Amino acid sequence: MDGVLSQEEISALLNEPGSDVSDNIQELSDVEKDAVGEVANISMGSAATALSSLVNRKVDISTPIVTIASWDDIVDAYERPCVFIQIAYTVGLDGTNLLVLKDSDVKTITDLMMGGDGTNLDSELGEIHLSAIGEAMNQMMGSAATSVSSMLNKMIDISPPVANVVDLKETVDEGSIDEFLLKPFVRITFKMEIGDLVNSEIMQLYPFSFAKEICDSVMNNMNSTPAAGAKEEAKPAQAVQQQSPQQPAGAPMGGQMPMGGQPMMGQMPMGQPMMDMSQMYAQQPVNVQPAQFQPFIGDFNPITQKENIDLIMDVPLNVTVELGRTSKSIQEILDFSPGTIIELNKIAGEPIDVLVNGKYVAKGEVVVIEESFGIRITEIMKN
Repeated sequence: MDGVLSQEEISALLNEPGSDVSDNIQELSDVEKDAVGEVANISMGSAATALSSLVNRKVDISTPIVTIASWDDIVDAYERPCVFIQIAYTVGLDGTNLLVLKDSDVKTITDLMMGGDGTNLDSELGEIHLSAIGEAMNQMMGSAATSVSSMLNKMIDISPPVANVVDLKETVDEGSIDEFLLKPFVRITFKMEIGDLVNSEIMQLYPFSFAKEICDSVMNNMNSTPAAGAKEEAKPAQAVQQQSPQQPAGAPMGGQMPMGGQPMMGQMPMGQPMMDMSQMYAQQPVNVQPAQFQPFIGDFNPITQKENIDLIMDVPLNVTVELGRTSKSIQEILDFSPGTIIELNKIAGEPIDVLVNGKYVAKGEVVVIEESFGIRITEIMKN
């Protein structure tokens, strides 16, 4: 050997672009993985609560598992076409991350949000599914951002999520996926359960730079917490000193002023036990009196009281006349066109329903008043 390094060895040492040394050397320590996992755990806990209110089902998202992954790992984990939801942070954190859901999970969530029972999974993924899951993720990740804001003690905000269908079976162009997926990235895996309809796995993908930023924010917040705690601990001690009896000039510091001719702590004669603070304050007289309550008026009769209903006479109420109802699938609704006839559940000549603020109150028949429709009340419903 002549002691001269080759170009490949120099590139490996300097980690230049284009060298054989890739970003595979990037790693997260156990502490950093714990920090990312804790943020993801709090984030998805709030997201599960938001999703539960949207689908009216119990949603459980398990404790996250943080690993380092590559694009091939994602392809191996998800065989079907799946939905990539991109969430960009605009305030507090700088970066993006991806949430990956299976197509069946997206269909179930969409069907539940549309008022279905979550079993209508026959249709292909389309704009309706992407729009519905985008709105769900907007509320979920918005709630998650609020929880992370409390954890990191700074404002966190996101932009509206963007949902796209990605078919992992096909060859994916580099321009069709996020650039950070071409290198090793941080993968956070969760188990998601929605009632008895979904028992699946979802993934959240972080670029290394974004994961490092989260770790730095957590560490900075932890380092600033002890100083704040020390200030809080100093306040009670100061308060106790301010509440102690006023010391005359020349009295010793530290609250060691004699009370009632008795020496206090630090001034007890030798051979006598010292009193603790609880015993000292227990000797002070305390004024204790029984509580006084106003007696109840025995002759009060709510039936004889005059009801002032005039106070609510001008409150507006929504009156709805319902001709009939029916139920249609999303596919049937998409097939609507001018001239389409929709059959209702009412028989011709049957009285129509009158609702006030959504409550069924009367039946009636349709009449024409000049050029407007009206309703003639024929029956008042009783509770």
